[in-house]
Amino acid sequence: MKLATYRDGSRDGQLVVVSRDLQSAHYATGIAHKLQQVLDDWNFLAPQLQDLYDTLNGGKARHAFPFDPAQCMAPLPRAYQWADGSAYLNHVELVRAARNAEVPKTFYEDPLMYQGGSDDFLGPQEDARFLSEEWGIDFEAEVAVVTGDVPMGAGPEQALDGVRLLMIANDWSLRNLIPNELAKGFGFFQSKPATAFSPVAVTPDELGDAWEGGRIQLVLQSAWNGRKVGMCDAGPDMTFHFGQLISHICKTRNVRAGTIVGSGTVSNKGVIDAKGRTEWPKGYSCIAEKRAIETIQDGKPSTEFMRFGDTIRIEMKGKDGQSVFGAIEQRVVGPAQPA
Repeated sequence: MKLATYRDGSRDGQLVVVSRDLQSAHYATGIAHKLQQVLDDWNFLAPQLQDLYDTLNGGKARHAFPFDPAQCMAPLPRAYQWADGSAYLNHVELVRAARNAEVPKTFYEDPLMYQGGSDDFLGPQEDARFLSEEWGIDFEAEVAVVTGDVPMGAGPEQALDGVRLLMIANDWSLRNLIPNELAKGFGFFQSKPATAFSPVAVTPDELGDAWEGGRIQLVLQSAWNGRKVGMCDAGPDMTFHFGQLISHICKTRNVRAGTIVGSGTVSNKGVIDAKGRTEWPKGYSCIAEKRAIETIQDGKPSTEFMRFGDTIRIEMKGKDGQSVFGAIEQRVVGPAQPA
């Protein structure tokens, strides 16, 4: 099934069930008001939502209305936890190669992960506001999951069973703030502003065999200022699957229902052309990776980071060519003008 959260003036919005084709929706008021309620009581409430979803898809829901992504908040407008990994080691390899740094062997054995802010997510069509272009504004196209309760010590298989919903994300980064923060040895903070999520979150069964081994085997598309820059396959180059990422969190703590876990920037390996030069035909899911590629190829980056007025669109389509999660469509804006 597909679920979304409509704006209603409150912090947590109103839960709606969305049709498979993303054309119609129905308020879930008679079952649950908020998505977190469903995650807290999944075994009881999810089947009821599934019944409503089936009725909606069958065209028999009496109070259905046209679905409008512009009315959506993030599916979980605020969450108990947002833990973002860096599961595509190709991305790490490129960024480190650009500065002549090796990737430690431990990176291939133990996932990279940071804990981001989860109290204020952005909706899929909400402007991304920043106070300065000099901060190095960058989009990051990712996939993410929402979990139920997963106990401390859970292995990857048990952890994977805890996945309730799938989403796509734009995990904004401020690249020029990152070096000084990491130099402190305490991780990201100011350099990782509010993350945006897709209009809808979907249960894994909606993807059919495209949800395999804890990975989404579909292409994540990114278009910057209307120009397609990324057609990255989210499946084959994901070094750590979502079961492994969740299990990593579970090593020392319980994971509670409503935790969101991100994949990190979706990234694909390069290919060597006839002249022996490495190319990246599937493009990129963040500007930092494009700049790393340019540095490797040409000795220096030539692509600038985003400016006020720039737009980014991130979307994933199923094997039938239809949008799975709806699109993230955001505009970068500057400081709010005084009234």
